[in-house]
Amino acid sequence: MTAVSIQAVSQVFNPGHTGEVTALSDVDLTVAPGEFVSLIGPSGCGKSTLLRLIADLITPTSGTVEVNGKPAGKARLDQEYGIAFQQAGLFEWRTVQRNVELPLELRGQSRAERRSRTAEMLELVGLADFARHYPAQLSGGMQQRVAIARALAVHPPLLLMDEPFGALDEMTRERLQTELLAICAKTGTSTIFVTHSISEAVFLSNRVVVMSPRPGRITATVDIDLPSPRDEAVRQSPAFFDAVTTVRKALRAAA
Repeated sequence: MTAVSIQAVSQVFNPGHTGEVTALSDVDLTVAPGEFVSLIGPSGCGKSTLLRLIADLITPTSGTVEVNGKPAGKARLDQEYGIAFQQAGLFEWRTVQRNVELPLELRGQSRAERRSRTAEMLELVGLADFARHYPAQLSGGMQQRVAIARALAVHPPLLLMDEPFGALDEMTRERLQTELLAICAKTGTSTIFVTHSISEAVFLSNRVVVMSPRPGRITATVDIDLPSPRDEAVRQSPAFFDAVTTVRKALRAAA
């Protein structure tokens, strides 16, 4: 079974009306269990639209989307994925613990189950000592770690991430990239990650999927063969720079 299967998907907004926009055209993509795939391309190419189709936040104009062998709508109802956006999206009036507990509350889990799972997730993202803090008391990087903990709280087999580190400074961003890979390795979670950064895509991914300007199409897929665990030494390696160059050329060819 694949983690994600997208077949012949197109997305048209406002079809048949003034302002009709074809965001995606005939997209095919398969993601294997445990794989980390990044989507990269120019602004407006449909990366975020594709992520939202997978999450069943919008319905494709044509084609099919499956998550873990289920139609996207059924996968959403079964909470087969967690999602994190560029803004952490935390509730300011809830503590860190209660923010992470939220999807578990929606599942109707008991208080004891919620607290046990939340403690596990906060330990995983290195925030066990901040459970009783409020979002305003945390740095931007810490808030994003809370958002990742919340996204993983229900043990989803798939994690969807839309530029989650885009608003962070470079040092925090690189640290969270390393932490994210460690979390995904530990949990075995499949990940689809939207980014504008070539270096970020290369560092994180097993595959980088390159998209064309609108209407978005997949024009190239670059396999990333870098050692694990990925650390600062990997960022300085010739193989890393070669992969960055390959992705950059693929982006230029797609323009």
